[in-house]
Formats: sequence, C-alpha cells, structure tokens
Amino acid sequence: MPALAPATILVPTPHGPAAAHLHVAERPRGALVLGHGAGGGIHAGDLVAVTAAAQSAGFTVVLVEQPYRVAGRRAPPRAPTLDVGWSAVLAHLAGDVLAGLPLVVGGRSSGARVACRTAVATGAIGVLCLAFPLQPPARSGRPPAPSRLPELDAARVPVLVIQGDRDPFGLPPAAADRTVAIVSGDHSLRVGLTAVAATAREWLAEVVPE
Repeated sequence: MPALAPATILVPTPHGPAAAHLHVAERPRGALVLGHGAGGGIHAGDLVAVTAAAQSAGFTVVLVEQPYRVAGRRAPPRAPTLDVGWSAVLAHLAGDVLAGLPLVVGGRSSGARVACRTAVATGAIGVLCLAFPLQPPARSGRPPAPSRLPELDAARVPVLVIQGDRDPFGLPPAAADRTVAIVSGDHSLRVGLTAVAATAREWLAEVVPE
C-alpha cells in the first residue's frame, strides 16, 4: 500500500494556524497522527523513523506542527493551549482526509503528553508515546517536580511507550493497557531508531489489524 506524495496543509486553530504534514497511503488501513517535542520539530529522528515504519504498514501518517512552531517560536505555551491546538487539528482531519479511518495518536516527549491528555476527546483507539517525559530531572535546591504518570493514565486506550534505557526522565511503569518497550538510548532515542521503528510497526499492526 504505497504512500502518495507528502503534502502540507495549514489548519486554523484558536491559537493560530497549525501545519499538518500529510503522508497519505493509497489504501490506508488506519491513521497515525504524531506531534513533536517541546523545543523540536517534526524532523526528529524517532518521528521520521516511525513515520516510515507506519507507512510501510499501510497507515496514513500526519505530522502536526503546533501553532507556536508555525509562528517561529521555540518555547511552547502552557498545556491547555497545546491541547486546544492539537484537538482542533484532529477534528479537522477527522472530517477530511482521515474520515472513517481508525485513529492512533502520539508523538515524542511533549507531543506524547498532549496525545495522552486528549486521547478520549479526539476518539483515538491507541496512543504511541516516544520518550514520554515521566519525571523531570531534579534541579539543585528545588523540590522534585510532579510525576506526569496521571497523563499517561488519562489515555484510557492501549498505549505503547518507547523509552530509552538511559532517559533522564525515567521509565514509566507498564499497566493493563500500557506496554513499555525499552530501547538503547537517552531521551533523544537517536541510537535506537531501528528498534524504535520495528517496535512501533509491530504494535500498530496489533492495534489496527488488517
């Protein structure tokens, strides 16, 4: 099921336009929509690797750039603003290019957090988390930041977390509907891309069988 040539559309949101980079399969079995990290973009190695893996499995893939990135800013806004922008993009896609397709959402780091927080509202059937930032590293002289585990628990659908074995944000626990796959690497996942891609492809095939 080959993919058609990539295309980019601008999607209006309450906080400015977001960019949706479409990799549309000719006969898709499902859709995978991925968000980027807080300070990075859609060209992160793990996002590129998972995009290729999902395409090879017959998925239409959409990489979403949040409005702040489209506007040229690197620092992300607060979580509610991110969630609103993401949800607006998903609603637009669900009524257009992804209409009728089983929807899996996800992203790397901050993008994974957004996908988990909004999974129920967006109608996703699964969440793919790349380098979920579970526990921010402690800063000298400051109390530990709260764990983000409640965000993972909020997904309420099958979740795959792919985490580096040296990630300074720690390792999320597995749960009944949550699989945690450990690969070689740190938070960037740069050295474990082959394993990242293979693990994502296998899990996607289970979540959306042919």
